[in-house]
Amino acid sequence: MSSLVETVLFVFGLAALGYISGVSGYLKPAIGDAVSEFAVRVALPVLLFRTMAHADFHGAAPWTLWTVYFFALAVTWIAGHLAVTRIFGRDSAAGVVGGVSAAFSNSVLLGIPFVLGVYGRDGVEILSLIISVHLAVVMIASIVLFEIFGDGGRAPGRWLELAIGFVGKLFGNAIIVGILAGFAWHLTGLTLPSLPERFVDAIADMAGPLALFAMGLSLRRFGISGNLLPSVTLSVLKLMLMPAVVLAAAWALGLPPLAAKVAVATASMPTGVNSYLIAVQFRTGQGLASSQLTLSSVAAVATTVFWLAVAHAVFG
Repeated sequence: MSSLVETVLFVFGLAALGYISGVSGYLKPAIGDAVSEFAVRVALPVLLFRTMAHADFHGAAPWTLWTVYFFALAVTWIAGHLAVTRIFGRDSAAGVVGGVSAAFSNSVLLGIPFVLGVYGRDGVEILSLIISVHLAVVMIASIVLFEIFGDGGRAPGRWLELAIGFVGKLFGNAIIVGILAGFAWHLTGLTLPSLPERFVDAIADMAGPLALFAMGLSLRRFGISGNLLPSVTLSVLKLMLMPAVVLAAAWALGLPPLAAKVAVATASMPTGVNSYLIAVQFRTGQGLASSQLTLSSVAAVATTVFWLAVAHAVFG
């Protein structure tokens, strides 16, 4: 077995252990929620703080990286929206959910430990550049598109209400805070004192396995809720089209090899849970989002190996 395949199986295996622990009843739902919250609000932000504090980004130009990744996100989002509305005859609001589901990668709970396992801290430095703007871009696009296609956008003051709520959520997000705090510390040029560094290292080192286990636990609340054909279609777009567009754009724009491979790996991740949360927030397409999230998470075990192999063949 190649080291690449072994790493992928190890990463998804930890998530599978979490899922089995949840659906079997071995761990109660409240425990799963607590583990997930600790991973997202404490362990992963500390890992990202440490990563950014020591980062040098190894030639990854942020604007080129962002152009590559978010161009692919836009292409896949449009494809998902059109598939849901034109092929499956759903309304435009459901089409927004389809676009988010097709384009929003699980870049935190799965992406961070995955990239850490495959590319090490250097890879997480590059992934942090994507994560730092990923949620903001997707949330802004979702709000704007729901205002255009949904029913709520015509209410007086609705835009201001959503904008204030978005800003609050963004800067109250522990992942974003961890990235910004780490970058601010990086700019000072200082090193952490010995005792704080030991605390940071202890928490950061547990972040990867804990996040994967927590992700598996969180999947227990989702399932296949009908919408099988649309969900399969959106999963194909997420797992095949998006990484293909990232790979082509990275090659065309000359993205450095490590940055290109990290971008392809991130695009190949299954759909993140925020797609379902967005559907719940705007009260449309919840079943579609749930089914597609589950299907893409299962299928990604195979497709991610494929895209990593392709990226390594193309970029060395």
